[in-house]
Amino acid sequence: MKTEEESKYAKEAKRLFMEGYNCSQSVFLAFQDYYEMDFETAAKISSSFGGGMGRLREVCGCVSGMFMAAGYLYGYGDPKDYEAKKEHYQRIQHLAEQFRKENGSIVCRDLLGLGKGKDDPEPSHRTEAYYKKRPCPNLAAMAAGIFHQYLEEHPPKK
Repeated sequence: MKTEEESKYAKEAKRLFMEGYNCSQSVFLAFQDYYEMDFETAAKISSSFGGGMGRLREVCGCVSGMFMAAGYLYGYGDPKDYEAKKEHYQRIQHLAEQFRKENGSIVCRDLLGLGKGKDDPEPSHRTEAYYKKRPCPNLAAMAAGIFHQYLEEHPPKK
């Protein structure tokens, strides 16, 4: 995994989170230079996955953002292409395992030390206290660093 010092994408993901984008948006948008879509469209597409899928506290939004970037760059389009599907699912499981190794889980509520179940739908206000208690900016940087490393080791086909 590339650290924040080694990865412009990790730095960008953290910066975006600190600017107010959710965890999923922060990671997905960090790789914007790879996409053939405008920033606003990319932000909207990734907006539903913050807070572990709309604050349901399921799969971490940073992980979802990483998976979205992987889908855009490596995903398959033909539903009958079994080999492409298998290869992509292996890739996703590999990325998830890299994140899990560093954090013990890919589940938002586990990473935040919350109880079971969903959270209310109202987003938290981004205050100084919020940033002190949340690992999210660092998790966004970590997910982006993991994906950046993967990109370098496995350049996407154009």
